Amino acid sequence: MKPANPYLPWEAEIVDRIQETPDIFTWRLRFTDREVARQYGFKHGQFNMLYLYGVGEVAISVMSNEGEELLHTIRAVGRVTRAMMELKIGDHIGVRGPFGSAWPLEVARGKDIVFVTAGLGCAPVTSSIKHVVANRADYGRLVIMQSVRHRNEGLWEPQYDEWRSLPDTQVLLTASRDKTRWPHWHLGRVSVLLDEAQYDKQNCVVMMCGPDQMMADTSRTLVDLGVPGGSIHVSLERNMQCAVGHCGHCQLGQHFVCKDGPIFTWPQVAELMRVKGY
Repeated sequence: MKPANPYLPWEAEIVDRIQETPDIFTWRLRFTDREVARQYGFKHGQFNMLYLYGVGEVAISVMSNEGEELLHTIRAVGRVTRAMMELKIGDHIGVRGPFGSAWPLEVARGKDIVFVTAGLGCAPVTSSIKHVVANRADYGRLVIMQSVRHRNEGLWEPQYDEWRSLPDTQVLLTASRDKTRWPHWHLGRVSVLLDEAQYDKQNCVVMMCGPDQMMADTSRTLVDLGVPGGSIHVSLERNMQCAVGHCGHCQLGQHFVCKDGPIFTWPQVAELMRVKGY
């Protein structure tokens, strides 16, 4: 369900708030219009535009939904998100969406699923991981790779421990700047995990989110390892200001990330991601 005018937000209330790290917080939102709450639906990988009245709005991935409540995890890095971090339970914001393309979960049925994330890139794939876990018989082996700078920046570690205990599931975590080796943790970037990951390279779907350079380097390595380029899907982050392809701020070559993405196959963007400035 979307409003007739995609520029008009719905009102939502912050019903819970979790301070994950000093600069990362999670909102649990509920639309104040119960009919909107009942009919709202999103596809895994899509995003909402969250609007702070009088300040501005930002594109934030829908992390998951629980009943009629939506979860968004946000890093305070700019003017709007820093102002958002000051809001409290009971405050109201505007929500436009959902927008964008989705992860290919239907296409992935019967195949091994590989999630590769770095930094806060874990948030856009969390709902997809939960979907695979809830429909475990529909998919093959599940591999989850997550990289952070320091272990204390790893969000939801108890959730990773729970996933690690599932059958045919491999969870690999790494910290790129830590010096201490922790149980179940590696030291280094995502690349240190690729050789240890166990999955069928000819019958898999890779879903990846994180910094552009990480996704570009990892995608090229996966192709070298034998994964077909068309089986690799990346979620791009750009300056999305309108979400409907009008303003041009998120243009990437011939693509508008807000409308044509944010999720692309690797062959769609491989050459563009080689160009400095894109």
